[in-house]
Amino acid sequence: MNILEKIIEKKKVEIEERSKIISLDRIKDSQRLFSIRDFSSQLKKKEIQIIAEIKRRSPAMGDINMKANPSSIAKSYVKHGAACISVLTDHFFFGGQLQFIQEVKSMVDVPVLRKDFIISEYQIWESFHAGADAILLIADILESEILKDLHALASELGLHVLLEAHGEKYFKLFDEIKPNIIGINCRNLETMNVDINSFNKKSLQLPKNSIWVAESGISSSEDLEYVFDLGFDAALIGSHLMSSADPGFALANLLRRA
Repeated sequence: MNILEKIIEKKKVEIEERSKIISLDRIKDSQRLFSIRDFSSQLKKKEIQIIAEIKRRSPAMGDINMKANPSSIAKSYVKHGAACISVLTDHFFFGGQLQFIQEVKSMVDVPVLRKDFIISEYQIWESFHAGADAILLIADILESEILKDLHALASELGLHVLLEAHGEKYFKLFDEIKPNIIGINCRNLETMNVDINSFNKKSLQLPKNSIWVAESGISSSEDLEYVFDLGFDAALIGSHLMSSADPGFALANLLRRA
């Protein structure tokens, strides 16, 4: 069983356990405390925009910064140029927590993405009531009909959706779903290996009317220039920033603002 399969199996168990504590019907009846911020409009600008990620650990790198304070890092990210904040909420593999969404939303005024391995309706509603403005859906881990249903539900709730794919065989779904935001991940989700050069070939297959987000492997200003020249509107960056002693300052350096 590869790492992706382990993550999905663990996620199924987590959802089942959480639904026993708080039922789906109860979540649906609860009230969202935060208005939805416009995630999409933050990404379509004249310069490449950064979705700065709060990630405490990862299967690829192990512990990165387990003592990281999400609120403080989010404030520093925004101060140094982040257009949006991505919060990893998976606990077992990435050291996150769902409550980090509210903590971050309370401290910054930019949109917040819930990044997790979302495979069920339960997680969509959970994301909505936790205060997320956007969610990540990964085409590589979902059957096409389930992906379409989850995308439709999130959209009905007003959430923005970053639809991610790594394998090119999933690109045909872009024509069917017509997502506003497409994420291309240059990390192989099964092996966790990264190939930033793969952005070149994959960019040639993307619909021109969508917002493009480059994910994984970006660690320098030159990398940002590379993906921007390919037509990407934004980059989602986590490991490079979080492995720094000062993630916000690392972002400023990446944007050449330091």
